[in-house]
Amino acid sequence: MKKILIIGASGGIGQALVTACKARGNDVVGLSRSADGFDITDERVVSRHLEQLAGPFDTVIVATGALEIEGAAPEKTIKAVTEKAMMDQFALNALGPALVLRHAADLLPRERPSVFAVLSARVGSIGDNRIGGWVSYRSAKAAVNQIVHTTSIELSRTHKQSVCVALHPGTVATSFTEKYLGRHPSVPPEEAAENLLNVIDGLTPAQTGQFFDWAGKAVPW
Repeated sequence: MKKILIIGASGGIGQALVTACKARGNDVVGLSRSADGFDITDERVVSRHLEQLAGPFDTVIVATGALEIEGAAPEKTIKAVTEKAMMDQFALNALGPALVLRHAADLLPRERPSVFAVLSARVGSIGDNRIGGWVSYRSAKAAVNQIVHTTSIELSRTHKQSVCVALHPGTVATSFTEKYLGRHPSVPPEEAAENLLNVIDGLTPAQTGQFFDWAGKAVPW
């Protein structure tokens, strides 16, 4: 039985991850803003909650994030960028995971394998960007990819068997994405959760610091 921490446990993917992990017989701890007052963008709140947890955890998954914040839709062009919308995106999608990753060394065991996974998005890939748009969201996800990669380097010095990665869950049909699905194929949260867990199960320390999609394929930075 593994001990698993899921942050963002009340969201579409987060809830599905909690259910899937419990179904596998794991000991699951979930944190969310709605259920626990866990505001991932507040440094003091993050520290207070994480320091009270009884770890270490074999797996930590940060499943927070949003495509649209306070009604600000993804920009179609750089001309539509506003200070508030971009700062909101960075606060939730980049700063938040960074504040959790600050505690990664304390949350993970040193003496056995562990995985710290942060949900990112393929649109955060600079190399894969061929159509533009969605400037704030793309940039925040590109930033969190760098944060994950940097953390992986530091973690590997003290936690030799750790894996720290960014994961793209695919296009998941949730209340946050329903307006943007269009003709894009999507999967329900339950299927996305199983896909992510299968990828996590197959990771090795040699793959730490990388960016993978729901099928376990590397995504270009």
